[in-house]
Amino acid sequence: MTDLAPWLILSYLVGAIPTSYLAGRMFRGIDLRKHGSGNLGATNLYRTLGWKYAIPVGLFDIAKGAVPVVLFAPQVSASERVAVACGIAAVLGHVYSVFVRFRGGKGVATAAGVMLGLAPYAVLALVVLWALIVFGTGYVSLGSIVAAALLPLAVWVLHPGARGLLPVIGLVAAGIVWLHRANIRRLLAGTENRFGRRGAAAPPAP
Repeated sequence: MTDLAPWLILSYLVGAIPTSYLAGRMFRGIDLRKHGSGNLGATNLYRTLGWKYAIPVGLFDIAKGAVPVVLFAPQVSASERVAVACGIAAVLGHVYSVFVRFRGGKGVATAAGVMLGLAPYAVLALVVLWALIVFGTGYVSLGSIVAAALLPLAVWVLHPGARGLLPVIGLVAAGIVWLHRANIRRLLAGTENRFGRRGAAAPPAP
């Protein structure tokens, strides 16, 4: 069996690619950490630069989670536990990127990519729920929090064969909710930003 450690490291490094940061630097000459919420995720990129940057970045962040599960893990074993380990490494890379001083996003898109490789039906169901919440309330964070919280239940119902992974999936879901703790406070206070209301586009760096 091929050693797992190199693939975990590679999964982390793929997850750590700071997509939003690079998009801000390359296309507008800004440091996204100094704009909007300061979060290196597609939502903050949307609020700062708009959809034409946020959509491809979001898709790339999803791929950062899917590639380790679908391509890296099988190099070691067909075990779903190995796939989960590679996926978690990618999510940790996204949240704590070595390339930007261990800052990153909240891991929602990358975790979705991981689960897309492991439990696609659950992900598709939660994407529909996320979209309904976001377009119904205007809160991206609320959609992400609810989808993460319901992930273990969706896996239990739609992927009975993956129920052995639920303790780990539950930890990942709890971690995503925890990373949204500031959003939860703002939601309760009524000060959270709504979808479709982004700040003025950041000016190019001089």
